[in-house]
Amino acid sequence: MEKNWYILYTRPGREKKVAALLTKRKVTNFHALNHKETESAKGRKMTYVPLFTSYVFVKTISTELERLKQVGQILSIVYWKGRPAIISENEINLMKVFLANYANIKLTRSKVVENEVVNSPSYFIDGNISAVKNKIMKVNLPSLGFMMSAETETDSEVGSGISMAGKPLMPQKLSLTG
Repeated sequence: MEKNWYILYTRPGREKKVAALLTKRKVTNFHALNHKETESAKGRKMTYVPLFTSYVFVKTISTELERLKQVGQILSIVYWKGRPAIISENEINLMKVFLANYANIKLTRSKVVENEVVNSPSYFIDGNISAVKNKIMKVNLPSLGFMMSAETETDSEVGSGISMAGKPLMPQKLSLTG
């Protein structure tokens, strides 16, 4: 059986603990952490907060999902159209790269798209539109139904900040798997 990425829904604030428990059980997982800058009486502080509240992504075979629900703090598996939602490897890799290169990422809802390549004259990464406009970098995650956005320092940062498989992100089609 082929391993896919699935979403586990956890108790609020327990994403880090669930990721640690899964790692201990040798289950490949991804806990998306957003680097946030906050102001306090003592000045600016950088903290890590979950990008997707109560979500932990796991790479496993579908028959193992029910067993994973027995891990403490996991409430359920996220379903789409009556089946466990599958997230593409490309979207997981895209999230990892985006989170590594940008802070203060904002999520907005977008249309959920299954197995569809979106063509656009803007920046393009395997069907996930990545646009730079007014110093805002946007990346669409169609199978999740979200758009990630973050402020860039300049409109041209796209060519110097993010790279995929050793290639800079430029206005062309790039492969996330290299």
